[in-house]
Amino acid sequence: MVEGGHISKADKIEFTACWKTTWKTPYIMRLALSAGIGGLLFGYDTGVISGALLYMREDFQDFDRKTWLQEIIVSMAVAGAIVGAAIGGWINDRFGRKISILLADGLFAVGALVMAFAQVPWMIILGRFFVGLGVGMASMTAPLYISEASPARIRGALVSTNGLLITGGQFLSYLINLAFTKTSWTWRWMLGIAAVPALVQFILMISLPESPRWLYRQNKVEEARSILEKIFPANEIDEEMNALKLSVEAEKADEHAIGDSLIQKVKGALSNVVVRRGLYAGITVQVAQQFSGINTVMYYSPTIVQFAGFASNKTAMTLSLITSGFNAIGSIVSMTFVDRYGRRRLMLISMAGIILCLVTLSIVFLEAASHAPKINQFDTNFPTNATCASYLSAPKPSSWNCMSCLKADCGFCSNGVNEYSPGTCLAFTTDLRDSCRGQHRTWFRDGCPSKFGFLAVVLLGLYILSYSPGMGTVPWIVNSEVYPLRYRGIGGGLAAVSNWISNLIVSVTFLSLTEALGSAGTFSLFAGFCIIGFIFIYCLVPETKGLQIEEIEQMLKTGYQPRLLRGESKGEIQSA
Repeated sequence: MVEGGHISKADKIEFTACWKTTWKTPYIMRLALSAGIGGLLFGYDTGVISGALLYMREDFQDFDRKTWLQEIIVSMAVAGAIVGAAIGGWINDRFGRKISILLADGLFAVGALVMAFAQVPWMIILGRFFVGLGVGMASMTAPLYISEASPARIRGALVSTNGLLITGGQFLSYLINLAFTKTSWTWRWMLGIAAVPALVQFILMISLPESPRWLYRQNKVEEARSILEKIFPANEIDEEMNALKLSVEAEKADEHAIGDSLIQKVKGALSNVVVRRGLYAGITVQVAQQFSGINTVMYYSPTIVQFAGFASNKTAMTLSLITSGFNAIGSIVSMTFVDRYGRRRLMLISMAGIILCLVTLSIVFLEAASHAPKINQFDTNFPTNATCASYLSAPKPSSWNCMSCLKADCGFCSNGVNEYSPGTCLAFTTDLRDSCRGQHRTWFRDGCPSKFGFLAVVLLGLYILSYSPGMGTVPWIVNSEVYPLRYRGIGGGLAAVSNWISNLIVSVTFLSLTEALGSAGTFSLFAGFCIIGFIFIYCLVPETKGLQIEEIEQMLKTGYQPRLLRGESKGEIQSA
């Protein structure tokens, strides 16, 4: 947040002040945590679908053969979030922050219940869209409500709780996925239980007031004052009311200066050289964040673990829980280092780590595919007509291995004594899958038995640890700093839209890419995107650590260039 021309960060001192203030005035923490449940819902929705998909594929036979259907179910929530974020701004301004959060909770709860009782895939898709609408609205409204209802001195710390609740929600979703693996309704419980925190937030928000800032803008001055009296000591009320008055007047003046309609605001922003250069930086980091492949890990983590050779749904989700825990740890690490080492340096180090992990992961998947178990041509436990038709008609069936079998859209029944020994390539049917498991053998559909599997999971964890402290949180900090005050809303909005759209593109294509390119090829592609992202970040994103808003504007006005592109002599570079 911005106070007096400086960018306020949730540093150690601010967290200490936050603890002391909320201890004296619990009402403030009640406001923040009640609104922050929106962050929890956001994180839960991101993680829960990854485990639910595994069990949907067992209930709906079309799922395994139609990967596009899985992609639509995953990405429909992202599409809904784009729409929700787009209309959320108008609802916030027209009806207030409280109504917006209540509406988001209602949409989320309805969507969760629709999915829980879905009898056909299109009902799950509809439920995901409703959930996405709620997520999109909550993701922009919850931080806004917390910010406007918090004392300035602890505002950054309280808004940071929303970010921590997002990663907490992701971790919680994996725990709940594991908890319901032994129940008869599995994925229905996983998706439906999300209605509970949404309803809890709905009930809590009913008893909470509207944002005092929104009330003041609606000329409800006395109502705004009565809320501030619950937040601030009596001797600070007049000062806070005066500060609120000046801030709202300045905001209205800025709105008048840049235009009333969205089109006027966008045109004004794009015609301003400082804003344009800010957008180059802001959009670059948001797009690079998504094309690093992070949400393929969040949405499809257990599936990726199965690519590595862990066929058990429960094992895949347990290992995914570890990666989610790394994500939460990384978020805390970021809060410690971002003001010490700088935004730009942290992102570049993060991208370098991501590239290294993705390249190594690609090599591991390539080796796993080439060393996959061979096919046993003489397995008498299944009739001849159960064998994969493509295998029977292959010109050189002796060259086939497990990976060849899966690429032919068949299933691999592992050797009963040793998974790494030759197994059987069978037609993919539910009966043959159950027959394979009935012989105490493992059925593989997404990946093959591999001695490299554990290494792939370790690299996945290292990828998360590389991503989370840098590219996970810093892009949002950069976007809070690189725009002039009057264009901060429109600039941040355009960058957020680029993030959501990139998220949608990645989530809706991941499984299709793995079918077309294989796991190794897909992660190599993401590594290539990251190399491009690294170059763009290096060339376009300035360091903003410790700079005042006016200094950042001046730097963008003159144009930022990294040292290697300035054409300086060696002596100048050393003295710079």
